[in-house]
Amino acid sequence: MRIHVLADSDTRWKWGAALAVGLAPGSEVHAHMLRGRSTPTARQLAEVGITPASLTEATLAGFAAAPELDGADLIILGTVGGATHAALHALARRFRNARRRPILMTGYVGVVYEKMADGLLLRAGADIVLANSPFDRRRFTDIYEPLGIPASCIVQTALPFLDQRPYDPNRTHARHPYTVCFAVQPSVPADRNGRLYLLRRAISHARLRPGRDVLVKLRSRPGEATTHVEAHHYQVLAEQIEEPLPPNLHFVYGNMSETLDRTDLLVTVSSTAALESMHRGMPTAILSDLGIREIHGNHYFAASGCVTDWTAIDEGAAPLAHESWTTDQGIRSDDPYAELRARIDELWGIPLPPVTPFYTAGSAPEYVGTLLRRRGLDPDGSPGAGAVTRRAGPMRRTSRRVLKVAYQFGVQRVAPKIQQWGGV
Repeated sequence: MRIHVLADSDTRWKWGAALAVGLAPGSEVHAHMLRGRSTPTARQLAEVGITPASLTEATLAGFAAAPELDGADLIILGTVGGATHAALHALARRFRNARRRPILMTGYVGVVYEKMADGLLLRAGADIVLANSPFDRRRFTDIYEPLGIPASCIVQTALPFLDQRPYDPNRTHARHPYTVCFAVQPSVPADRNGRLYLLRRAISHARLRPGRDVLVKLRSRPGEATTHVEAHHYQVLAEQIEEPLPPNLHFVYGNMSETLDRTDLLVTVSSTAALESMHRGMPTAILSDLGIREIHGNHYFAASGCVTDWTAIDEGAAPLAHESWTTDQGIRSDDPYAELRARIDELWGIPLPPVTPFYTAGSAPEYVGTLLRRRGLDPDGSPGAGAVTRRAGPMRRTSRRVLKVAYQFGVQRVAPKIQQWGGV
């Protein structure tokens, strides 16, 4: 199977690539990185651990015009809702008169806890919209069916990076001590005070429990971008703390699965790393220190049995998720690809209809027009005036990287200093 993955960040490339490999092992997977703020660096791509058959970087117009898509069997759109909707319009135009077109598939990288209706309707028009759990399938169906969108496009699967290696609570700690991993998030919480509080609590836990290792698992290095903007990087914040850090506290990067291999307790506000640890049967703590709030996403885990706080963790709390909750969230499913493979087989056996996004220039002219123009497309999905469809050359890529790193450096290092000097 020839699978093409469009991704706009390292996280969404990881999702799309892992999905392609899990769905059809041995497939020819091609990577298309959407040019933008979160375009992953070479280090971030390497960290995912999946090497594509080819790798290009392009605008949406350039991706939709790529000649290699003519030979694609499946296109996975691993992009935010707006970009996915724009891609559907561009691909609808591209394959309008084609005798054969690839199957179009999209979904969500993690838990869906905000803007559900908005995100779902922007994805409507794909042949397959993935639901990561029975819970998600019910919610998605409740949105689609009343609006006349066939619920048959919703296919249940599971997050593709959930590792099958179970946690052994009786394992010895000969190689390393009991390990607590604080999985940080780029934008949760978004404010400096909240992030500094969580960092100080992790540091405090390391001091209170000198026999433990405390890992602060970071998503990106200072200056790198990921799915969300990280204005106050934890490692930069640590440099601003006057007292020395305890020797058993470590900042770590790399593959989350490998970090979990040495972890005994996963701590986070609402990271999808919690789903990975719960899938392994590992103790998982969802922090309520900053409140249980929709903006933080930890309300999603309210019924999991894992909501707790740093004080309880200091005292030895190590909650396990309720089995009924994990089952409904699709976390511990046996064969997450069975239904998806069956649906793909069905679609291969019939002529595919024209790609029809939910919003059109007729039904939502202002919304569609604005959404597509922001992404270099005209309302009919064609390249907009001045749109660049060719792939970026080395000089263009280098200059863009320099500007992006300079911006991140200013946000993460210079701005906090100015705030300190000004007493902000």
